[in-house]
Amino acid sequence: MTTTAAPAGRRRLMPRWRDYGRPRDLIVRDPLLFLVLGLTVGPLLWQLLASLKSTGEDVFGAGATLLPHDPTLRAYRTVFDQVPVATYIRNSVIVVVLSVTSQLVFATTAGYMLSKPGWKGRRAVWVVLVASMMFPFESIMVSLFLSIRDLGLVDSLAGVWLPGFVGAINVLLMRGAFLAVPREIEDSAMLDGANEWQRFRYLYLPSAWGAIMVVVINTFISAWDDFLWPLIVLRSEGSMTLTLGLSRLQSSSFGYDQRMVMAGSVISVIPVLVLFVITQRWFYKGVSSGAVKL
Repeated sequence: MTTTAAPAGRRRLMPRWRDYGRPRDLIVRDPLLFLVLGLTVGPLLWQLLASLKSTGEDVFGAGATLLPHDPTLRAYRTVFDQVPVATYIRNSVIVVVLSVTSQLVFATTAGYMLSKPGWKGRRAVWVVLVASMMFPFESIMVSLFLSIRDLGLVDSLAGVWLPGFVGAINVLLMRGAFLAVPREIEDSAMLDGANEWQRFRYLYLPSAWGAIMVVVINTFISAWDDFLWPLIVLRSEGSMTLTLGLSRLQSSSFGYDQRMVMAGSVISVIPVLVLFVITQRWFYKGVSSGAVKL
């Protein structure tokens, strides 16, 4: 008895076992993925649910539940009534815009120059940039504050932005992205009469679009979530950034309502989540294309 093979165009009705993945993937990979998902998303989800609880519900303790019995936005309304959230958001946006702009200008131009061979000291500059990443911020924090104080920038948004106007990791990231551009393409552009600026603008920048998005996202997150440096530099309430201003909700002057603290945390993290969701495709592409090369 002979069997005939199913026509190539006919769709398989019963999927094969390997269509579901190997048993090792089902036993090892999938539980690990769910574990990582729970560790990363779980705290954010818990903060959101806790901020929606009413006054009579417990946030911590034995009687606390995960889901709110009577969801309400009272904590968010209280936060906007008791602290100038709009002023904090405006200050954070100013710092973020300044940081992203300066990082894009200086990181791209410096990375482009480091990717060009033939000039003396190129290797030494690269070594200095890599070595500067070995020192934590806390080791230079005092000297940075003294410099900002001497410049008269204490309690100003410029004092918050200036120490991070360009980062070594972003320069090296852009250098790696520019090194990935084939030399033959630049030679062809030079034969067509393109000058240095035209090659940088129309050849290198479009090729490094993924790395540029990585710089934008990293700069946005670090500038938006920064707490320690604004805490040292800023003094008055009118110049506080969002993360620093919302930290005042934990003081006794506001009664330390746990729901308000959770609501403030959710408010501060929403812009970061929105930006990452919108730009995640370019982010992952830029991480792979902008690897640091020797």
